Amino acid sequence: MSDKNQTSDMSRRNFMGISAAFGAAAAFGSSPAAWSLDRKQRVALVGTGTRGLNFYIKRIETSHLKFVDVVGFCDKNPGRVELAQRKSKERTGRDIKGYAHTDFDKMIAEQKPDVVIVTTMDSEHSTYIVRAMELGCDVITEKPMTTDAKKCQQIIDTQKKTGKSCTVTFNYRYSPSRTQIKEILMSGEIGDIQSVDFHWMLNTFHGADYFRRWHGNKENSGGLMVHKSTHHFDLMNWWLAAVPTSVYARGKREYYTPEMAKRIGLDSHHDRCLTCPEKSKCGFFMDLTANQNLKELYLDNEKYDGYHRDRCIFRPGIDIEDNMNVIVTYDNGVNLSYSLNAYNSWEGYTIAFNGTKGRLEHKTVEKLYVSGDGNVQGGIQEGGTTTTIFPLRGPAKELDV
Repeated sequence: MSDKNQTSDMSRRNFMGISAAFGAAAAFGSSPAAWSLDRKQRVALVGTGTRGLNFYIKRIETSHLKFVDVVGFCDKNPGRVELAQRKSKERTGRDIKGYAHTDFDKMIAEQKPDVVIVTTMDSEHSTYIVRAMELGCDVITEKPMTTDAKKCQQIIDTQKKTGKSCTVTFNYRYSPSRTQIKEILMSGEIGDIQSVDFHWMLNTFHGADYFRRWHGNKENSGGLMVHKSTHHFDLMNWWLAAVPTSVYARGKREYYTPEMAKRIGLDSHHDRCLTCPEKSKCGFFMDLTANQNLKELYLDNEKYDGYHRDRCIFRPGIDIEDNMNVIVTYDNGVNLSYSLNAYNSWEGYTIAFNGTKGRLEHKTVEKLYVSGDGNVQGGIQEGGTTTTIFPLRGPAKELDV
C-alpha cells in the first residue's frame, strides 16, 4: 500500500495514470516481469463453480483471447470440470484438459501456465495460491485472499520467497462512482477526513443466498465479515489511503434461524428446497430446476460430491452472523463506523465522509441478484446512484457520476 501522505498529495492526473498502468499489469500478474506482449499468457483455473466459469473463463474466452489462452481446469467435482470443458469447446473450438484437485501439480507440470486463477471455496484459497507460486506461477485469486491470519502469513511468506505475484480481485475499485469518490477525496474539496459512516445492506435474495451455500459455515468462508466485507474494507483503505490500527467488532445471527422459520409461518426448518414439504408457502424457495445455469452447474453434478446448492436458510447448522457492526481507527486519525446487514429490503450501501470543509454523501442501490442465476452481480438500478457534497457554507451540490 502506498504511503498515505504520498498518496493524498498525488495529483489527479498522476493518480489516474498510475491506476491505468496498474490495471493493465494487474490483469494477469501484478509483477511487470510476468507480463509479456510477445506471446499469449497461459492461464489455468482451479475451482469450476459459478465465479470461476462465468466471471473469469467466460469473459476471457469471449473478450480476451487475443491476449490469453486457457490451458487447464481443476476441481474436486468431475462433473463441473466436464461442464467447463464443454462450455469452453462451444466458445473456442478448443479441447482443454481437465484435472482432479489431487492432480493440481500435474496440471501445472503439463500445461505450464503463467497464471493460476483460484476460485475455490474460500478456506481452500491458500492451498492453491501457495502451491502455484511454489511451482513458478503468478496467481489471481477471488476475494477474500484467505480466511485467517495464519493462512494469510503463509501466502505473504511464499510470495516473498518465490518472487511471484498474488493479485486479489477487488473489482469494486474500478466502478466509475467509486473512482469518482477517490478523486473528490484526493482533491481536498471536503478537507481532511475526520470520520466515516458506512452501511452495507444485503437483501433477502442475495443476502439469503449466502446461508444456502457453503458460505453458511465459518470453517469454509470465515463468515460474511471476511467473505463479503473484505470488499468494503478494501474500498475504505483505498479511499482513505490509510491502514487500520484498531478494530472492534460485534455480530449476531438474528434472522436466518430455526425460530425465524416459525415466525414467518412455516412449521419448521427443513434440509433443502428441492425436497421441502413447505416449498409452496416459503417466500425463500429456490427452484434449481427452473434456472438452467444453476441446474447444469450444481443440481446435475451434486451426485459427485453431495453438495446441495439449495439448503434451507433456517437450518440450525449455520454458524455465520447475519448482522455485524465494526468500529475502526486508522493511522491517519480517521474513525470508521461500519455495519453489514444480510436481511434487508434493498441491496446496496450508504456512506458519508465528514471532513473539515464539508461532507460527502453517497448511495448506491443494486439490482436483484442470486449467485449463478445469470444476472450481473452488483448491477446498479437505474438512477440508483447519488453523490452529494455539502460544504460547510453554501448550498449542497449533486454530482453526476
